[in-house]
Amino acid sequence: MARKVSKAGLAVTVALAATLATGVAVGAAGASDTGHPAANGGSGRSATAHARKAGTHWVNTWTSMPQLTEPSNMPPAPFSQDGKVLDDATLRQTVHVSVGGKQVRLRFSNAFGGAALPLTSVSVALPAGGRAGARAVQPATSRTVTFSGSASAVVPVGSQVVSDPLDFAVAPGTNLTVTVYLADGQASNSITSHPGSRTTSYLLAGDHVRDEDLAGAASAAHWYFLSGVEVWSPDTTAAAVIVGDSLTDGRGSTTDANNRWPDQLLDRLRSRPDTAGTAILNQAAGGNRVLNDGLGPNALSRVDRDVLAQSGVAWALVFEGVNDIGTADATGAAQQKTADDLIAAYDQIIVRAHTRGIRVYGATLTPFGGNAAYDDPNGYREQARQKVNAWIRTSGRFDSVVDFDRAVRDPKSPRQILSAYGDPDHLHLNPTGYGALAAAVPAGLFHQEPLPRGFGFD
Repeated sequence: MARKVSKAGLAVTVALAATLATGVAVGAAGASDTGHPAANGGSGRSATAHARKAGTHWVNTWTSMPQLTEPSNMPPAPFSQDGKVLDDATLRQTVHVSVGGKQVRLRFSNAFGGAALPLTSVSVALPAGGRAGARAVQPATSRTVTFSGSASAVVPVGSQVVSDPLDFAVAPGTNLTVTVYLADGQASNSITSHPGSRTTSYLLAGDHVRDEDLAGAASAAHWYFLSGVEVWSPDTTAAAVIVGDSLTDGRGSTTDANNRWPDQLLDRLRSRPDTAGTAILNQAAGGNRVLNDGLGPNALSRVDRDVLAQSGVAWALVFEGVNDIGTADATGAAQQKTADDLIAAYDQIIVRAHTRGIRVYGATLTPFGGNAAYDDPNGYREQARQKVNAWIRTSGRFDSVVDFDRAVRDPKSPRQILSAYGDPDHLHLNPTGYGALAAAVPAGLFHQEPLPRGFGFD
């Protein structure tokens, strides 16, 4: 086992966009000790001045990897028109937070937008019944989100906007509802989203930001625009970012159940007092690759955005590369080059994260034997997987290794996933298989300890 973990106080805030003044009043909101909003207090920067004290920092409690939205994942009609989306429309989404706090703030991304993204008004609330994918909210908990004191904001092309701190307590491991109204929509068919939400969102014509229930709303299993939720937390709280593909994004998991392997890992960590302060940030996307763009930008190109620019990150876990192997030509030469390039890419990710004091863990690639697209008859792709896994296990470059291959492979046929764990495609996993991945991650990797001398020189 290589070096242990540290805490890293990374808290990078991306520039705020220009804001639009409106007359929307800020709702009163305080924070109680129960994890629910109280009936007194307020929002905006002045409301959280009391929280600015030594020993606390912003930590991302939830993220989604921004992507350019494919045509099949655009908002359903009539919310997508020629050259415009979500015109005079309300969008309600729920997210599953990992660690809690008494103050929150939101991040909205326009990384792939073809035009500025005007957010007319935004609110947060607790969902009805506390459920993921709930259409309704608990009305007494609904609070207005502001941006530099204004109820509206414009997110420039390629940028993001960070909201003001809001006194709104969220408990660890619970769900949060974010509702957005766009009076004029976004004037482009290039928009930013995360298609693999595995969570139901709702869309309704008109301004319904403060409505309890969006009756008659259309639904879509995608997140749009929202890319992060942060909480103001003690410095004993830190985040672990997972860089991955569909196996981490949760293909094969259950919609609105939050049973991907990172979700199940979070449940394990929350059950232990020594790791309960660990935020798990899922920065994965189905079809993503390390070396080349696929569905979403390649992992090498997105490390700065998805790892280094997240708040409070102490650790990163890399579990990606199977799509690089599976989409490269099934020849000996092509697969040897892909394996070598993946190894070099992992090393680059380690170097870049170490510079910021972030520990990096490597996860071995899981089997794909029997998959119609990736399992070639001559076994060249399997040879590449074995070469990459051998390097992950033995090179010593990662700060520790998580052996996902060993956790889910069939002992009698190690080129394949154990049937009890696998999806019928022989590549992805079912919730039981994702549970096996979560169980394979040692909780001790997330103990905060000082970095050794010379860390980051590489």
